[in-house]
Amino acid sequence: MQSRTVGLIMQEPAKYLGRIDCAGLRAGVRALGDAAWLEDQQRQTEFRNVHSETQSIILIFCDAVWPDVTVAYRSGWNLLGGAAAPIMQAIVAAHYPPGGKVLRAVLARLPVGARIGRHRDTHPSFEFAHRIHVPLETNDDVTFIVGTNRILTEVGLAFELNNQLPHQVRNEGDQDRIHFIFDYLPPTAAPHAA
Repeated sequence: MQSRTVGLIMQEPAKYLGRIDCAGLRAGVRALGDAAWLEDQQRQTEFRNVHSETQSIILIFCDAVWPDVTVAYRSGWNLLGGAAAPIMQAIVAAHYPPGGKVLRAVLARLPVGARIGRHRDTHPSFEFAHRIHVPLETNDDVTFIVGTNRILTEVGLAFELNNQLPHQVRNEGDQDRIHFIFDYLPPTAAPHAA
């Protein structure tokens, strides 16, 4: 398996990247109605065994062809791209080699009482790209398990998820859990990505 973290497979379930200013994106998300969460059902359709209980706003998504993926901006970019772009730029500038490509950028909402079943992300790009989470809304009763470890999340505390380990989430709290998630492919990881 190819590297995910500078020549070595990331072994830990998550790597915390520090606090990020996400106030603008949080405000943008809070201003949206429920219809925005239901407009693009690609993740719920393609990955229904895992994401049937989630809702998404897709900003950027790539097709399934690997390694010659095509990246497209989706309807969510018009809604929230202006607030999401500075977050991605700041995290990449602080933690990853410049000049790569964002393959996916989504807002994922896990409603109260919903769950994401145990799974591994299997698209070949996940062996090369860094999966970054920025929690925008969470609560103490969200259980996020990666491998055998519980990942503690806080609003604005960014982390890289080792999505090659089995992971699952359950929201038993009284508010929805919303994460901004993006996949960053470093420039040397897969030179064919366009």
